Amino acid sequence: MQLGASLPVGDIGTGPAVIKDYAQTLEGLGFDYIQAPDHVLGGNPDGHKDKKRVGNSTTAYHDPFVLFSFIAGCTDKIGFAPGVLILAQRQAVLVAKQAASLDELSNGRLRLGVGVGWNVLEFTGLNENFHNRGKRSEEQVQVMQALWANTHVDFKGKYHTIDDSGLNPRPKSGRVPVWFGGHVDATLERTAKWGDGWMPLAYPADDTALKAFDKLRGLTRAAGRKPEDVGIEVWMSLGGGTKDDWRNEVTFWKNAGVTHVTAHTTYAVGHHKRIAGKTAAEHLAAIKGFQDAVKDLL
Repeated sequence: MQLGASLPVGDIGTGPAVIKDYAQTLEGLGFDYIQAPDHVLGGNPDGHKDKKRVGNSTTAYHDPFVLFSFIAGCTDKIGFAPGVLILAQRQAVLVAKQAASLDELSNGRLRLGVGVGWNVLEFTGLNENFHNRGKRSEEQVQVMQALWANTHVDFKGKYHTIDDSGLNPRPKSGRVPVWFGGHVDATLERTAKWGDGWMPLAYPADDTALKAFDKLRGLTRAAGRKPEDVGIEVWMSLGGGTKDDWRNEVTFWKNAGVTHVTAHTTYAVGHHKRIAGKTAAEHLAAIKGFQDAVKDLL
């Protein structure tokens, strides 16, 4: 299994020095990848007028392509993945271009996690349709994969038209790995057909996860693909549990066929718990302690 770590920009700060030091420290520790979230807009923290779940603007988020381009320039080998890029609030061809450029400049270190999002404010501000985002993102992935794989593309879909056009540069491998985040059946179906992997967050290390993994593998076979060609990433939150608990969970995930484990220090939804500290040193200490506890199991 590959071992990654989250980049807690909302806690440690957004400036170049702290981001550089954090990324270089993770690379020096031998982590395989860095993961960071994506949000463009947040609502007024004093209470948005619509009183909906709109997030708020008090937490900082860097644009993933800008962030990872910066990290690529100050590291040598560590990979990076948005967890996840909200694809449907962006233009597919532009994302394909950005991903291809980052792939070129980082020597192939980008893994593109994508999701459909939930914050209506962001779609409104970016002038994109919130209500068809699932179906549209499905076509977006096909558009991007065609552009990465081919010198020139003719594409006519429901949402996209490309007239004998192509990107330059393109990924040398002809692809950028696309990983889907989310839990609904449609996400599993898209992953089975077009994904290089799946990023579920909702499942603890129990039978609910195993049933979901089995469902994905069945859909992957039905799509004419091999289940082993589709990776699975889980997040392990470091705000709870002992070292023995971590070792037991990593062992469970390994036996379940998980390929990527992300040590996460801030996510706190469902069974996940964030760490108490908020400084870079506190986050790194938690991540290093986790790595030391489980590295012989990976």
